Amino acid sequence: MANKNIPFQTVLNQRLSRRNFLVASSTLVAAGAMSGCHFTQPQSADAAAPHLSFTELPQGLDKTLSVSPGYTPQVLIRWGDALFDGVDDFDPQNQTAERQAKQFGFNNDFIGFLPLPLGSQNSDHGLLTVNHEYTNATMMFPGSPKPAALDKAQTDVDIAAHGLSVIEIKKHDGQWQVVKNSPYTRRITPNTPMQMSGAAAGSDRLRTAISQDGVHTLGTYGNCAGGVTPWGTVLTGEENIDNMFAGDFSDSAEKENYERFGMEAKGRKSWASHYPRWDMSQQPNEPLHMGWIVEIDPYDPNSIPQKRTALGRFKHEGCNVFITKDQHVVAYTGDDQRFEYLYKFVSKNRYQPDDREANKQLLSEGTLHCARFHDDGTVTWLPLVYGQGPLTKANGFDSQGDVYLDARKAADLLGATPMDRPEDVEVNPANGKVYVMLTNNSERQDDQTDAVNPRANNRAGQIVELIAPNGDHTAERFNWEMLLLAGERNDPSTNYHPDTTENGWLACPDNCAFDQQGNLWIATDGAEKFGIADGIWACPVEGRERGLTKRFLRTPVGAELCGPFFTPNDKNLFCSIQHPGGKSTFENPLTRWPDFDDKMPPRPAVVVVTKNDDGVIGG
Repeated sequence: MANKNIPFQTVLNQRLSRRNFLVASSTLVAAGAMSGCHFTQPQSADAAAPHLSFTELPQGLDKTLSVSPGYTPQVLIRWGDALFDGVDDFDPQNQTAERQAKQFGFNNDFIGFLPLPLGSQNSDHGLLTVNHEYTNATMMFPGSPKPAALDKAQTDVDIAAHGLSVIEIKKHDGQWQVVKNSPYTRRITPNTPMQMSGAAAGSDRLRTAISQDGVHTLGTYGNCAGGVTPWGTVLTGEENIDNMFAGDFSDSAEKENYERFGMEAKGRKSWASHYPRWDMSQQPNEPLHMGWIVEIDPYDPNSIPQKRTALGRFKHEGCNVFITKDQHVVAYTGDDQRFEYLYKFVSKNRYQPDDREANKQLLSEGTLHCARFHDDGTVTWLPLVYGQGPLTKANGFDSQGDVYLDARKAADLLGATPMDRPEDVEVNPANGKVYVMLTNNSERQDDQTDAVNPRANNRAGQIVELIAPNGDHTAERFNWEMLLLAGERNDPSTNYHPDTTENGWLACPDNCAFDQQGNLWIATDGAEKFGIADGIWACPVEGRERGLTKRFLRTPVGAELCGPFFTPNDKNLFCSIQHPGGKSTFENPLTRWPDFDDKMPPRPAVVVVTKNDDGVIGG
């Protein structure tokens, strides 16, 4: 893995020396990259990426949300807003679990817009599926209690604020409105019935008090990013689920697995204090029910969410899919922890455009791969298949289900490349390339660097571009290129476009989105540590302005920007503003965005940005 004696600038120059060749040849690669899904073929590198004409927003850090001139942000829905008729208005001084289960949850993250009706490209009416990743007890409750000290009533509110919300929204006279009491409206919480699917389902390791068959289970939480499938379902990634558990697991057969996930006997939240389900000393297998990709059908409020074990168990940031030319489904997902791995899943069965029910099973069976990056600019995808190579009984695997349950261990044995927190991984709709957000890794040492993770003490992160040969995403060998090494503009370890302004530099890329022209929109989590607000930057990925990042949006102080998502016509950009006010307190927050009401704490919210002339975003 390590290039122990190669200076950073040498590694960087080696990578950048290939860029001119790859940019010139990318058109030829992209010409074969288009699947039967929704991609458009660029005629040339310059033609593929129109100039982003919005006026760049200055860097800054203040109490409110700011966007580029000529654009307007509308606060669509906030934590505590009622989703159903007859639910009382949000009262932060009088919260109950019953009300929270019918209100928008806390710390919204991923957003998926799905047009109504199903199968249309309607950009003025649709469903939003929104993750509620975690809670900040000190910002939620009067008195700013510590998360592990909540009483049972507060804990029940805390639990109900997790999961997802499905809401119907409609645009009227230029303003978006939430359709209360819609037949689609749904809260999915840690107590919602679900099922395990794939080879791990039914494993003895998954048998618990609430799942005696290892198949039927309850709930999802720690939901970070996600994706929308071509068949109209949502994929949500369970990430930092370790926070919810407590209890002694020193004698558990899963001790190594749990320690790697970050489980602690003392625990960080109050759930285990009130419910044996989250106490590992009483329910030692319960944590294995978490750490999966969950597939949800927002068009059917009575559907049972499915935990897709074939995508492996680890700290999933999200999951995004691509339909290949031969109609296989390829899913990309990252394990968001320092020195963990990047994964790719290839379905066994083929996508059928006219059979949605069959498509809803495509992620149940296939081959999971982990990525090994090479310094020559290639990457090998290594299949995680029971019985092949080191994935045998001799190394602790008794079945394919065990491989999925211990995907991290399997990837270790196969020699995957430890990465700098792989977060969002998405395919560009214009050029068919894959873009990997690597947020940071301050723990990487000098002797642990390599070409794809070239910086020790990597505080600012990078963006890596993957190129499938002839557009074949099922191939076992790709090329890769370093699109961006982030950080302060004058840092010599960065690789910004020479025209990048003092407002164009960024740090800690986290989530991303693409407009239909293929421009990359980058959301950050951690830029505030560099003295600037988190937010959104955009850049072309082809042509003369490839990598020329421009700031478009700033979050309020303490907040991160999550889940950017465009409507099909690129005229609406949905964004999650998570944890405004940061780590301040309920009584004395750093900001009271979005209400700016002394009786209200800051509230995480979904914002939709539109252009004042009703044009496309960025154009």
